Amino acid sequence: MLQGSKLCYKIYTSAHKCYDGVVTLLTSENFDLLLTEALHRSPTKNMGTVHAKCKVQKVHITGLGRTKNDLVIPQVQDVLKSENFKDVIQRSAEAKLRLEALGIFSSVGVLVDTAKGPGAKPNGMDITFKVKETRRLLGSAHTTVGNNEGTLALGAKMPNLCGRAENLVAEYSRSSRKSNGFSVTFLKPYGKDLNRKFTVSAFKSDGDFPQSSFKETDIGTFVEFVVPNGFNRHNFRWEGVWRETSCLGRTASFDVRSEAGHSLKSSLKHTFTRDTRDEHIFPSKGYLVRIAHELAGETGGDVKFLKEEFEVQLNKKLLFDSVLSCTLQGGLMKPYRDSKSLIIDRFFLGGPTSVRGFQMRSIGPHSNGDYVGAEAFMAAGLHLYTPLPFRPGRGSFGDLFRTHLFVNGGHLANVNLETPNWREDLQQLRQTVRCSYGAGILLRLGRIARFELNYCVPVSAQAEDKIQGGVQFGVGINFL
Repeated sequence: MLQGSKLCYKIYTSAHKCYDGVVTLLTSENFDLLLTEALHRSPTKNMGTVHAKCKVQKVHITGLGRTKNDLVIPQVQDVLKSENFKDVIQRSAEAKLRLEALGIFSSVGVLVDTAKGPGAKPNGMDITFKVKETRRLLGSAHTTVGNNEGTLALGAKMPNLCGRAENLVAEYSRSSRKSNGFSVTFLKPYGKDLNRKFTVSAFKSDGDFPQSSFKETDIGTFVEFVVPNGFNRHNFRWEGVWRETSCLGRTASFDVRSEAGHSLKSSLKHTFTRDTRDEHIFPSKGYLVRIAHELAGETGGDVKFLKEEFEVQLNKKLLFDSVLSCTLQGGLMKPYRDSKSLIIDRFFLGGPTSVRGFQMRSIGPHSNGDYVGAEAFMAAGLHLYTPLPFRPGRGSFGDLFRTHLFVNGGHLANVNLETPNWREDLQQLRQTVRCSYGAGILLRLGRIARFELNYCVPVSAQAEDKIQGGVQFGVGINFL
């Protein structure tokens, strides 16, 4: 029973009861025309105008099985605050979207009816949400892209496991580069905000890194809390991973061979993200700020370091739907307690999703042809995005494409933080920064990734870098 300032309302949950005299059925197909249709079909004259006064006396939820009442009631109780007919429709629509956002119903409909039964008022209304729960076990098969590789994932999911929107997910994945992984993940929203999530996962993954002549196998678990707040999001994470590195062949350098073997990393990580962009793939306005801190070794394990990373992106819309975008990235890690950094923890640069015009992970320190990464990096990119010339397919298929001009550069090096010499480090940065420019065409892949086909012209490089001038293509989620 929900107590208001003057009236006492009730929210009922039932799996069987139905109602007659329906005004309208709210579905995703007719939602845009809902208000107009509802007004024309209104059975009472005093509800025939948008601002006619009315009171929602009861809210019913039908079709619940394993779902708990305390999960769904907060999603619909705002409907009871409606003051007029337009308010009823709007608040019912918002409640419907909240129920769908739970991810536990295969369909959600809304019935708006005049009040019936004892105590019904002339301007009273009853709202019934008709839901259908998803099956207890679902299968899935999908593809993902990232780091210039495609991945096929097969999975099984148990939604709404305990009745409060918990999900248990098992997934196996295999990528185009022959790496594979398996994970079992439990997710549960907590608090009133459904975007606040608690996650526990156990996983195994492996991957080959031919640029560095080693293979990595990880077996581990992590616990994560996600705390959103408007445009801001905080991720708090503990991760424990047993890692094994092995050489891909006999030609691996001595530095790579010396790090082959096992290591145990236990780390605490916090990531702050503020994202005001209007979209992630082709943003036209807004900015992104992401700052990550990771401390390894204080909660166990034999890997000890402090790592800081940041990313800033600014987007500004110009004339003729063109957009100017600037991105700056950087990172620094510091081993402590007489430990040294490992190749699997260091930073790498180069490739179509990083500094274009260079091969993947092929910039910076190397040993006998194997790139070993570094403990610090800085990278920046400047882009001018425009629609396709003459705007073919405008408003439809053509909006999936963009052209762009770009300039990007970066630097990867080891910095001595014990006895720093900033003047010498800045001089080295000016002399060894890698830079390239070019132009290309972009294709949006849904709302999660994009494909790039670029023509790159490297301008500045070092002798040990692997340059890839000319045509270069890449696919991924995050680009410099």
